[in-house]
Amino acid sequence: MAGLSDPARQRRRQLRDEFPLYAARCLQLRSKAGQILPLMLNDCQQHLHARLEAQRADSGRVRAVVLKARQWGCSTYVAGRFYWRVTHRRGVRAMVMAHKRDASNNLFAMVERFHAHCPAPLRAATGAANARELAFRGLDSGYVVATAGATETGRSDTVQYFHGSEVAFWPNARQHAAGVMQTVPAADDTEVILESTANGVGGLFHDLYRAGERGEGPYIAVFVPWFAHRAYRAGAPDGWQPPAAIADYAALHRLDPGQAHWCWQKNAELARACGGQADEICWMFRQEYPATAEEAFQAGGHESFIRSDLVTRARRALIADQSAAPLVLGVDTARGGPDRTRIIDRQGRCAGYQVNESERGDDEMALAGRLARLIERLAPDAVFMDITGGTGKGAHDRLRELGHGRVVHGVNFGAAAARDDEYANKRAEIWGELRQWLRDPGGADLPDDDELHAHLCAPGYGFDSLSRLRLEKKEAIRQRLGFSPDGGDALALTFAEPVARLHRRRERVRSEQRGSGDTEMMAGPWPP
Repeated sequence: MAGLSDPARQRRRQLRDEFPLYAARCLQLRSKAGQILPLMLNDCQQHLHARLEAQRADSGRVRAVVLKARQWGCSTYVAGRFYWRVTHRRGVRAMVMAHKRDASNNLFAMVERFHAHCPAPLRAATGAANARELAFRGLDSGYVVATAGATETGRSDTVQYFHGSEVAFWPNARQHAAGVMQTVPAADDTEVILESTANGVGGLFHDLYRAGERGEGPYIAVFVPWFAHRAYRAGAPDGWQPPAAIADYAALHRLDPGQAHWCWQKNAELARACGGQADEICWMFRQEYPATAEEAFQAGGHESFIRSDLVTRARRALIADQSAAPLVLGVDTARGGPDRTRIIDRQGRCAGYQVNESERGDDEMALAGRLARLIERLAPDAVFMDITGGTGKGAHDRLRELGHGRVVHGVNFGAAAARDDEYANKRAEIWGELRQWLRDPGGADLPDDDELHAHLCAPGYGFDSLSRLRLEKKEAIRQRLGFSPDGGDALALTFAEPVARLHRRRERVRSEQRGSGDTEMMAGPWPP
């Protein structure tokens, strides 16, 4: 900064230290209309910037997993941020890796555009410049591009700033996590930003995001819903009324009329692409333009039997005391291996307040002992246990031997449904009852439990040759998503049969605090 006046030196320091100012003054991008415009951070980008800067101030480094809706400028923000970093520091390198070569090349072209249009007094001197690298010879710094293909990509590099784009769609994602992502040292002033739209449940991106939500490990989880982006609005014609499903969705997420109309238009476009109905929120809209993190992950390329917004509404509900209603327990028994036994209660319009737990292992006598203690403590009016294929039958029989035969009942998922003209088997029928419970005008009240949410939205569905509802098999769900929907099956079991109240009990006391968790940008007014 030699030779500069004091005001000029101060402006240069601001540009070095304040990325939003630097972006607006020095970075140019091509708009969707083809214009070259300055990078003025929008609301979503500002929110992401604030989260990253807060983490950097707290820990000295950035490690973030960003779950995004489409096209609000997340990749643009990270590309600009890292160009700013490497052109203001010596001896550092940034790497961008996307899921496909075209995507990687597009991001690198954006960086090259930043460099070409950077004001001359601030543009770093260029050294090597080719299709995969841009070097700045005076700084010994640079920017390199890679594609998530071969597992050895980038393993030998050392970089200080790593941008992983569309990580949920990376082939060999876990190998890259053990390879190229380890080239970033665990040191101050280093950054790893992994961003993506969702691609169902399971996989590296999903697991890192969920760990960040729980506060486990170095990564923070950042979610930005689609309605946070001001561009996602469309003028509604006079007198336009949204279809019922769109109106319910708009009310749940507090959308204004312009957002609701844009949602209706975009959903209709995507519904045509995925075979959905224009007047119902389709799975592709939920995945590409999610309102909540649970909705994004649970879309997963299929139409869930239970929609995510029904579960979201129930997680937010706070229904008055239901102690006059029968208390019912559902027990989905483990089938060995990674499977778990899940136990949950339901009382009237509320579920999961008295017990909501899972246990590994398939020791049926241990399970019988655990359930016997719960029965003695809670005095339920009925306990419905999964005994499909003989699993759980030992625990069921032992409980009856212990004198609990009046309340303990076995349920075979493959048995005939009571309404066998509508449902292919008992499991489909009880899930149908569960879905209707969530849909009922009286509402439903569920615990704020991400895992239960995932389990309830996991099964797909179809119809048999007699046009009866058939639920996706647990084995198929496990293969597709990497987990079994034990929590959903347990709650569905509470609808196995009508239950009369056997016991009088005091007013229900909620034993756990309800909250929104650590996920950023849940639905509602934005910014929070």
